[in-house]
Amino acid sequence: YLPPAARRAASAAGRRAAPPAPPGAGAVSAPAHPPNYLSAPRNRPEGKVLETVGVFEAPKQHGKYETGQLFLHSVFGYRGIVLFPWQARLYDRDVASPVTEKSENAAGHGSKEVKGKTHTYYQVLIDARDCPHISQRSQTEAVTFLANHDDSRALYAIPGLDYVSHEDILPYSSTDQVPIQHELFERFLTYDQTKVPPFVARDTLCAWQEKNHPWLELSDVHRETTENIRVTVIPFYMGMREAQNSHVYWWRYCIRLENLDSEVVQLRERHWRIFSLSGTLETVRGRGVVGREPVLSKEQPAFQYSSHVSLQASSGHMWGTFRFERPDGSHFDVRIPPFSLESNKDEKTPPSGLHW
Repeated sequence: YLPPAARRAASAAGRRAAPPAPPGAGAVSAPAHPPNYLSAPRNRPEGKVLETVGVFEAPKQHGKYETGQLFLHSVFGYRGIVLFPWQARLYDRDVASPVTEKSENAAGHGSKEVKGKTHTYYQVLIDARDCPHISQRSQTEAVTFLANHDDSRALYAIPGLDYVSHEDILPYSSTDQVPIQHELFERFLTYDQTKVPPFVARDTLCAWQEKNHPWLELSDVHRETTENIRVTVIPFYMGMREAQNSHVYWWRYCIRLENLDSEVVQLRERHWRIFSLSGTLETVRGRGVVGREPVLSKEQPAFQYSSHVSLQASSGHMWGTFRFERPDGSHFDVRIPPFSLESNKDEKTPPSGLHW
């Protein structure tokens, strides 16, 4: 038996294979009962067919997945492999704290106190073959870095690098020694048939993690639901640059929107408030997000994107609302949970990215 999320993700992979494979072509067809085999399209001159790429395993209810664990993303449907875990503090505003108190932040924004709990996220590689099919993402890379030179506005991204929550992982196994297509797969991992899973970290992966720890690690995750639209925010510190005799601190933040209801809604506007420790309060309004106005439906309930913010102070915080439109033309506002922007105090060297 596979959970509903696994069936949805597996069927999403199957929908990419068109036209259907002819009888006898070796494809895995869709039986009346959910399959135990994970299938993906394979290009052939006559079209795309399904081929078996692995066997689903039971998701872990306790403990962490190991480096080298293959998985299918339960929301976005791509194949990936775990590089290493991160421990984050999850602040879920939908879960009532034992003592609910009201507090006012520096900008006068009222909020209840939320107690954080430990939650596991994973740094993963996405299979490059699946990237073109992840339509619910504004980009397939979720990790950007400040360029290691004087241009303070220069950013670069590592394609196919992502952060995945523990509950989004649907583990599977494969007999393929190179089951994931990514330029970093063989630089980071090696095959060892005596291990379970049989993909183990190379020294280059350990060195890269250690060197880029301050810019890779996620420490806080913030979540809040308004009218069945859940917003999850993960901020990351990116480093400091000097510009015009002043310090500029940079953060990236990843936002996931999820429609927990069956009603179709569309994101129309964003409204941000950005407070800096220097005492400034900035308001940002605009259409959609990252140039898109995503539709959240039962078939595609989630959308995820990343953006960036810079402050002339070492800390601050952000909050705001997203305005959604219903099919009847009415609108409603969804709260973006307040989150802090904190700089790392122990930074030593600039992020190295892919430079060894």
